[in-house]
Amino acid sequence: MLATLIPLFDHTMSVCAYSVFAQKENFLLNPRLLGVGRYDGASNIEGFEIIENMGLDTVAGDKSVFIEMNNISLFSDIAGQCNAPHDRIVLLLDKDMPAEERYIERLKELKEQKYKLAIRKLPVSCFEEYRQVLSLMDYIMLNHKKIDIGKAKVYFSKVYPNIKLVAVNVDAQEEYDRLKEGGGYDLYEGEFFRMPIKKGNEEIAPLKVNYLELLKLVNDVDFDLTDAASVIERDPALVLSLLEMVNRMTVNSGITSVKHAAAMLGQKELKRWINTAATKELCVDRPSEIMRLSMIRARFCENLAPVFSLASQSSELFLMGLFSVLDVIIEKPMSEALDMVSVSKEIRQALLERTGPFAPLFDFMWQYENASWQEVSRQMVVGDIDLDPVYKAYVESLRWFRDLFAK
Repeated sequence: MLATLIPLFDHTMSVCAYSVFAQKENFLLNPRLLGVGRYDGASNIEGFEIIENMGLDTVAGDKSVFIEMNNISLFSDIAGQCNAPHDRIVLLLDKDMPAEERYIERLKELKEQKYKLAIRKLPVSCFEEYRQVLSLMDYIMLNHKKIDIGKAKVYFSKVYPNIKLVAVNVDAQEEYDRLKEGGGYDLYEGEFFRMPIKKGNEEIAPLKVNYLELLKLVNDVDFDLTDAASVIERDPALVLSLLEMVNRMTVNSGITSVKHAAAMLGQKELKRWINTAATKELCVDRPSEIMRLSMIRARFCENLAPVFSLASQSSELFLMGLFSVLDVIIEKPMSEALDMVSVSKEIRQALLERTGPFAPLFDFMWQYENASWQEVSRQMVVGDIDLDPVYKAYVESLRWFRDLFAK
């Protein structure tokens, strides 16, 4: 199984839903699946399998989830495959579904069961033919590069006033800002929220400078616990977080100071905690998905280390994933951002040049995150990588992130 989550944002950059994109097999290892074999077991919905295995809260928190459907799975026992609340599930269809009576009747049944419906890849030329289908949709996904949103806004407001318009393939922050300002779309999907910063802000807030100083300190080869504790003491949020964590880990520890707590953790664990906690604090004024992305990438890269024969460098790979959006977090170009923290040559090569020993893993993580299954499958064939450990690495990353913020 291959699976990943793609966020959908509103005009405030808040995530309102996630799309679950999944693929059961490596098609390059099973060529017959590229033909009629792709319909084998088509009534089993991979997205539901993921939700059932992981739990809806792990997958998407309190957000809605878009689940891919096909013409066969649409008629399967949907409720029997997933126990999640129906009103949190959006069944995602595409243009391959015929606008025929039996399909329309099935969509009506699903609406009565409180499921939400969405459609994508439907050409404008088919809107009239799909009139009855569109009247049942809660969302329609539109390629903003191929549609006049001004005309679309008028059309949908008159003919389908209850349908929400989703702009897909939003690849740059400038595109998102322009679309948001122009109005018409309700949600946005694309890479815009994580694209590299080319030109950053002139100044960094003093509090962020403190976190960056701490990151630089602990990522030196042999940092001093006392020095780290002195920097932590400047920030009440970090002090509280550190003490809470140490108290959870120990019984009757009798901790009397931040220096004592740091000593209880030891250099390795303190470094890991600081990297995670300081990055979290750096993200406070950024869209919440940036922090989530940073954390999940960190854990996913760490979990993939054995798959890429890099198990001995798993801590470095955790850091690579964590800092992979540092430019977005502090709004500085990546080269400047990495100068503000201490990272290895291998991490710099991977993040700045996409070269070096960590680059193949970083590229694999990126392709996986984007649900580029054909490229992911190719890399697994070339690298003799099995599906199962990759899927487990990703699922564990989601669970780790959930537990990280559990009360």
